[in-house]
Amino acid sequence: MKYHQTGKRIDKFFLVVLFILISLGMVMFVSASLGLLVKSPKIFYSVLFNQIFLGLGLGLIGMYFTFKLNYKFWRQYSLYILIATVFLTLAVFIPHVGTNQGTGAVRWIRLGFFSFQPVEFLKFGFIIYFAAWLSWAKTRVQDFKFSMLPLVILLGLIAVILFKQPDTKSFILISITGLSMLFISGVPVKYILGVGAGAVVVLALLVYSTPYLQARVKTFIDPSNDPRGSAFQIQQSLIALGGGGIFGRGLGQSIQKFSYLPEPQGDSIFAVLGEELGFVGVFATITLYILFALRGFRIANHSPDLFSRLLVSGIVILITMQSFMHIASVTGVFPLTGVPLPFMSHGGTSLMIYLTAMGVVLQISKLQQHNT
Repeated sequence: MKYHQTGKRIDKFFLVVLFILISLGMVMFVSASLGLLVKSPKIFYSVLFNQIFLGLGLGLIGMYFTFKLNYKFWRQYSLYILIATVFLTLAVFIPHVGTNQGTGAVRWIRLGFFSFQPVEFLKFGFIIYFAAWLSWAKTRVQDFKFSMLPLVILLGLIAVILFKQPDTKSFILISITGLSMLFISGVPVKYILGVGAGAVVVLALLVYSTPYLQARVKTFIDPSNDPRGSAFQIQQSLIALGGGGIFGRGLGQSIQKFSYLPEPQGDSIFAVLGEELGFVGVFATITLYILFALRGFRIANHSPDLFSRLLVSGIVILITMQSFMHIASVTGVFPLTGVPLPFMSHGGTSLMIYLTAMGVVLQISKLQQHNT
């Protein structure tokens, strides 16, 4: 079987899907944030600045930079990138540097007039390093010490950092991404199931020992339990989705975002989308994320080498899993996690990092190999 490299054009289909997601995301973000404008114009403009200028603006600059950068750079400096992102995430525990943003969880670093979440950098750093490691190990991934053991060590280190914050949702996303990358690299399924089962046990113990996680699981099992407390968000989300009907109330016309939905521009943005754009909008949005995943995996499958294939796969898996975790949480299919919806929810750091990662995917798409 012969191959040839195109080496000239990026994947236009993937770029179009990405552009539509970003455009829809910005429209829905502004619409969902109108509730803030009524309550506090100062906070509204601050959130808007963070999302548009710091998230979208710096993200597009980052995407252009990584698009121009040879993807082999990431493999060469993967260890240094991982170490840097780990130390950056640890910096949230430094007094007067880390901040809780009023949530009680110490996950942000404040620098002057803006703050950011270093865990978003850690996610990217993990994918880069693990892709580099697995591509280095190659045929030795069948050996436990070259595949599963490194992942267990990495996840153990990350768990210590993230559970302290606490940030369970990011640990779940990183774990699923790591296990998926192992599967793609050819690690025996029995090893993956073993580590996956271990991760489930750790999470079960964490839920057992953490009251707020227990409340979320109880709410997931019985959404009618404590409707004014732990079940308030999911009930209001379902009311918003139900109120949208087939075609929605109309863009900007959500009722729930003004008085009822907690964090309508963040944790509940998909509920606002469903209320304003209806079933048609929900279906179209889910379809966009599915197309994003399918086209992303196509780029990965035709990548020039194992490292680029794992790198693209890891990025696509992380974003896709986060998307459907958010959607599942808002619709009651999965316990509430507070995970943002990529390219849409409030979170300048997340938007910036994911757009930067898209530059990597697009750069590798120029080097796709096709059967002749």
